Amino acid sequence: MTRKTITVKGITIGEGQPKICVSMMGSSLSQLLEEAEHVKTLGADVVEWRVDFFEQVEQINAVKEALREIRTVLSEIPLILTFRSAKEGGEKEISTAYYFELNQYIVETGLVDLIDMELFNDEEAVKTFIEAAHRRGVYVIISNHDFHQTPPKEEIISRLCKAQELGGDIPKIAVMPTSSTDVLTLLDATNTMNEQFADRPFITMSMAGKGVISRLAGEVFGSALTFGAAKTASAPGQVPVKELRDVLNLLHTNL
Repeated sequence: MTRKTITVKGITIGEGQPKICVSMMGSSLSQLLEEAEHVKTLGADVVEWRVDFFEQVEQINAVKEALREIRTVLSEIPLILTFRSAKEGGEKEISTAYYFELNQYIVETGLVDLIDMELFNDEEAVKTFIEAAHRRGVYVIISNHDFHQTPPKEEIISRLCKAQELGGDIPKIAVMPTSSTDVLTLLDATNTMNEQFADRPFITMSMAGKGVISRLAGEVFGSALTFGAAKTASAPGQVPVKELRDVLNLLHTNL
C-alpha cells in the first residue's frame, strides 16, 4: 500500500524517526509568548497550541490576535491548534456549535498548519470541516482520547480507520493503560494498523508512566509523531524533549 507523508515547513511526518511535538498551555498571551520563546530553544519538530487552556478562548478575536503573535515567534515551525474538549481530557467545556465555529475561524486565518478535530463529532460536520481546512491548505488530525481505559485492539484499529475514512490527514488515538497488558494491546494495534490498514501517517500513544514505551518506540511499531514535555506535560507520561530525542536517535540508529 502506498503511504502518504505530510510535509510542513520542511518537516516530513510519516517517514524516518517519529517527529517530536511540544504543547503550549499558557492561560494568558504573555505566558504563551514566553512558552513560544522557550519552545524554540528545545529543538522540537512541531508545536501544538492547546487553546482550551487560553483564558480568552471564548473571544474569537482574542484567539486570532494571540495566534498572530505566537506565529510571529514560531514562524519557521509547524503549528498545530487544538481545542481539547472536556470530555476528552481538555481544560474547558464549550458547546459543539462553538467548537466548530472556533476551529473553522482558525482555519480561515491561514495562521496554522494543522488543526486537531475530535473523531466523536457529527460525521458530516467533521467531513465538511476537513474539506474547508484542505481548501485553505491546512492538514487535519482526527483524534480520540480515552483517559480511563484502553479499548480492545479491534476498537483502537476501528477508530483509526474511521478517522482515515473521514479524510483526516493524521488519525490519532491516546489511551490510558491500567496494566502492562494494555500497553501491549496499544502497541499491537499500532503495529497491525501500520502493516495492514494505514495509507497515511497516524499517531498512537499509551499514556501515564506505564505507557512511556509507546512514546519512544513509534518508529518500531508505526506511530509517526510523539509528544514531548517542555516545562509542563500536556498529558501523563510525556518525556522531556532532549531525553526523548536521545532515545529516538538511539532506536533509529539500531533499526
